[in-house]
Amino acid sequence: MTTKMQPKTKIKVRLEPLGQQIEVAPGAALKDVLFEYGVEFPCGGRGTCRKCRIKVLAGNLAVNEVQQKALTESEIAQGWRLACQCQVTEPLAIELAQMETQILSDSVAIKSAGQSRLAVAVDLGTTTLVAQLLDLSTGAVLGVETALNPQARHGADIMSRIQFGLTADGAQILRNLIRDQIGRMITELIGKCNCSQRPLGRINIVGNTAMHHLFGGLSVEPLSVIPFEIDQPGELHWRAAEIGWQLAGNPDVRFLPCLGGFVGSDILAGILAVGMHRSSETVALIDLGTNGEVVVGDRDRILCASTAAGPAFEGAQIKMGMRATTGAICKVSATNGQLKSEVIGNVPARGICGSGLVDATAAALELGWLDPTGRITLPQREIPLKAPVVVTQADIRELQLAKGAIAAGILILLKQMNLATTDISKVFLAGAFGNYINVDSARLIGLLDFPVEKIDQAGNTALRGAKLSLIDDREYQAIPPLTKHVSLATDRQFQETFAAQMNFPD
Repeated sequence: MTTKMQPKTKIKVRLEPLGQQIEVAPGAALKDVLFEYGVEFPCGGRGTCRKCRIKVLAGNLAVNEVQQKALTESEIAQGWRLACQCQVTEPLAIELAQMETQILSDSVAIKSAGQSRLAVAVDLGTTTLVAQLLDLSTGAVLGVETALNPQARHGADIMSRIQFGLTADGAQILRNLIRDQIGRMITELIGKCNCSQRPLGRINIVGNTAMHHLFGGLSVEPLSVIPFEIDQPGELHWRAAEIGWQLAGNPDVRFLPCLGGFVGSDILAGILAVGMHRSSETVALIDLGTNGEVVVGDRDRILCASTAAGPAFEGAQIKMGMRATTGAICKVSATNGQLKSEVIGNVPARGICGSGLVDATAAALELGWLDPTGRITLPQREIPLKAPVVVTQADIRELQLAKGAIAAGILILLKQMNLATTDISKVFLAGAFGNYINVDSARLIGLLDFPVEKIDQAGNTALRGAKLSLIDDREYQAIPPLTKHVSLATDRQFQETFAAQMNFPD
């Protein structure tokens, strides 16, 4: 007689202040459960960043050795835990902060491609995802879906993600996570737009080099060591069914080519979006996202490079840093000798995002609380914002590293082209951080040494370029041969230029 196995009873977990109850399997890791509710895991679950702290209101979560080192005895006694180190073994009530991430989309339509079919453009970012459904016969945007990149539970920044992806299991997990998420987004787009009877003709995806390799199942080992040169930068092709997407018409899926090193197809799409490859004047494209990319060029030649600037601009490596989500200080100004802060969501401050850090630094320079070397002159050696948020001396140093790297990258590319900053006719700031940053603050700290009238906050150029790439393959395919990648890591003048750009303008 065969005994029928009974399924294990799910365990109930109440999430506050959301007022929401979920059910999880016994032994479920909270890292896998709480990511979609806004809990961040910047260190990839190693228990070193403390950004995934939650508070136990009822029930119990065991405290392991990692948490004993990361949390104080008082914090543990109060019920604080690190979500990345906990598993659910009994019913729980836990407190977590509700966060809404600002995901930058792009509503611009494209011209008709002269084709009676649907297509999807996808911007695959390290942190966020955007997918748009388009009617190529009219160029109209029919719908948009946004989401957080589910890979972020294994590391918020690129290098953490790459380290996790160096193992066979890690690479497969990251590949499956992102393919499944984008597949669901496309299916939801088609359903919401009532287009299930119309077959898709094409899906074009753009992203940085790490996303290109992880989505494509390619080894990220070349991206883990200097000089970060990749073996397989080219365009990747599949039919939808080959990657597990059951879509009408079994459309062609393309991940557009990278330009070299850490300069991916999101930057190629940006070049396409701002028309650099057709410009008679020299223009610049700067992406201040998780990884900082700089491009300078015109219709005759284009130089590109990447810099290790992203962590500070995204709030990582900052003591109270966080993404631009609910509770983050996003704007700071100097008023009557004091600092005035604005918080996303108009709630009590929990931390500070990149745009707030740049503002706070600029305002502190105005008040004389910082000297040009970056030393905090206040007796407490930290800059007070809205309690409990402060900017520390170490935070300022991280920002100096980031802004110095970007500024040095721009100067190195200009020098290789025998140009000065005055020869640049337009500077396009790409990505979410570039869209929200206060340009005056960026100029004051020396991040952007260009007149304000030359700076164009261009928005999500990666998504706009992905849409444009659906019109004519030949135009975006003409950009890589025109473009030369410059490895700043091996440039003999970079370190000297970088050191010179670390200080703030006097």
